[in-house]
This record gives sequence, structure tokens and C-alpha cells, in this order.
Amino acid sequence: MKSIEAGDKCPLFTLKNQDGKAFNIEDAIGKDNLVIYFYPKDETAGCTKQACSFRDAYEDFISAGAKVIGISSDDEKSHKKFAEKHKLPFTLLADSDKQVRKAFGVPTNLLGLIPGRVTYVIDKKGVVKGVFNSQLKFDQHVSEALAILGELK
Repeated sequence: MKSIEAGDKCPLFTLKNQDGKAFNIEDAIGKDNLVIYFYPKDETAGCTKQACSFRDAYEDFISAGAKVIGISSDDEKSHKKFAEKHKLPFTLLADSDKQVRKAFGVPTNLLGLIPGRVTYVIDKKGVVKGVFNSQLKFDQHVSEALAILGELK
């Protein structure tokens, strides 16, 4: 399985968001830069810390002209609870069958048991401009994504 890298086109997909509505990535490409981050699971310590760091920097992403999207294999109900509990202002998508994770080539960690934690920055043309892969540096995903967005201006 090949991982998506800088210079590659963003894979096209449609998933349900935390409100149960279909979200088609093609509707977002061309309008905003996108920060798509894959994370293992709602309400786990690292994933909550990561989601809250994206929440706390949300205005910075808006200022950088970017839409933030979190993706895990949790279902819409789990995402809704997670978003409400932590006041997450961005879209969470349910990749229950892990097809989008596979399309991006997000690796698994720890003998393939834990889904990877990877952030992708995609420009308005749908081209991947940066990838940050770190299972343990939860907060760094935000600073790395903002740095890449800064280079797009």
C-alpha cells in the first residue's frame, strides 16, 4: 500500500459527518485549503488532546484559509458525542470501513494494531502540500499543518 505524499492528488471520497450528512471531498476542493487529519479513536487520551489542539488553533486555520477535517473509523454517533463534549468546531468524518484511510495509505502502528495518526495539508487544487506522521506528537500536528499553510500564501 502506497502512502500519499506531497505532490500527489488528494483521493476523492464521500463519508458521513458527525451529523449523519454525506460529505463529498470534491465539494471542498477548489474552495479552501484542507487539513485532513486521521486519528485512531474518539475519546482516547492522545486523540482527545490532538482534537483539542486543533480546536484551540481553529481561528488560525480559518485565518490561513483552511478547513479542518478529522477522520477515524468511529461512527457518526461517536463523533457527535466527541465533538459536543470537547466543543470541536470542525468536521469529523466516519470512515467505518477504513476505505479512505486505505486510499490515503495511512499506516498502522504497533504491530498493525493501532490506526496511524497522520495529517495532510491539501491546497485548493487538491494537491497534497505536506504530510506529518507522528503517533505520539499530538500537538505537533497543528504546528506542522500551520507551517505548511503559511508557505501556501
